[in-house]
Amino acid sequence: MPSLVPNHAHTFEEYLEIEEAATVRHEFYDGEIYAMAGGTPEHAAMAAEITSKLGRQMEGGPCRVYSSDLRLRVLATGLATYPDVTVICGPSERDPASPSHVTNPTLVVEVLSPSTADYDKGKKLEHYKTMPSLQSFLLVDHASERIELHSRDGDDWLRREFGG
Repeated sequence: MPSLVPNHAHTFEEYLEIEEAATVRHEFYDGEIYAMAGGTPEHAAMAAEITSKLGRQMEGGPCRVYSSDLRLRVLATGLATYPDVTVICGPSERDPASPSHVTNPTLVVEVLSPSTADYDKGKKLEHYKTMPSLQSFLLVDHASERIELHSRDGDDWLRREFGG
């Protein structure tokens, strides 16, 4: 992903200012601000369907489902991003530096796009795994009809694939 302003290290506060004024979403990591690519109609429909189905399943329980409008911050690494779908069980915890960012997802879902699949399966997954609250991470590839589930098992992570 190309940086918005290459070779310039931004502070998180600068990122927040840029993000508040922006008409597109950005991801922040290690002083760099990255424009997030717009998804295809299929990507958007899949994310909406997952959000809807999870919402119905969790209705009345302690967990709440959020769309890609939710800002997520990985405190251990500094990544600030917008997952396609997020589930938080119990009260949401906020980033002290930015109350608009939550820090305690239970489940994160990313719908894969050709331009971001390697990043989502690699570096982004490693960021998410540092979050103590995260129990599961789901990668959905609508093109190949495959799902990859990463689930916390104590200090380890189990990986399972379904479909396709």
